[in-house]
Amino acid sequence: MTAIALYARATAGFDDRVAATVQRLRDAAAAHPGTIVQSTSLGAEDMVITDLIARHRLPITIATLETGALHAETVALIDRITERYALPVAVFRPQAEAVIQFVKTNGDKAMYQSLDLRKACCGVRKMEPLSRMLAGQTAWVTGLRREQSNARGEVPFADRDDAGRTKLNAIADWSWADVWLYIQQNDVPYNPLHDQFMPSIGCAPCTRAIAVGEPFRAGRWWWEDESLKECGLHVKQDGAVSMIGEK
Repeated sequence: MTAIALYARATAGFDDRVAATVQRLRDAAAAHPGTIVQSTSLGAEDMVITDLIARHRLPITIATLETGALHAETVALIDRITERYALPVAVFRPQAEAVIQFVKTNGDKAMYQSLDLRKACCGVRKMEPLSRMLAGQTAWVTGLRREQSNARGEVPFADRDDAGRTKLNAIADWSWADVWLYIQQNDVPYNPLHDQFMPSIGCAPCTRAIAVGEPFRAGRWWWEDESLKECGLHVKQDGAVSMIGEK
């Protein structure tokens, strides 16, 4: 069964949520001309946002982190975006020497050994490239949703990151059913791993399929405590998931 067949459902207010999301994106693009980027994980939520940006011809740059440890199916979406929408995707990769040194020192399974090592791996593969992606930007767009986890339950539409940039969580109020209904209605390209019960997809060593009844992000870093399941991309210096600003 495909993810569309499994999850896509029409719910009250869907069209209004789509329209409100487009307006949020349009307003953000106008407020940050030339300095706003969508940081896409290439997951279902972010593919929806990319489709909205392309469909409404919004002046928002699209960029992604290619960590060097992604599934081949995830990486393939970069070219699919370019082919489908005729839009370039800026790809930011970790510094090769930093990855080599990390693996040489800690091994290629370091993420399983301790929380500190897992976060250090995320630091090398995600956080450092993200800093380059966001350099010179005044705003960025994410696919965070309140429904994704307890830690994200109060995520607002607009926030500020530690550097003072606007962080737009454009579909914060969307449900998983909304995401897949939009994908179905608009034939949005998506990662085929979603069809294999992987709702949240990160690096290959840190992602598994979930079982019926498991939380949305249970397949991410499944060996860790549920409250610790953030890589750092959406965590402020005090350790909390970014939740400051207009709700």
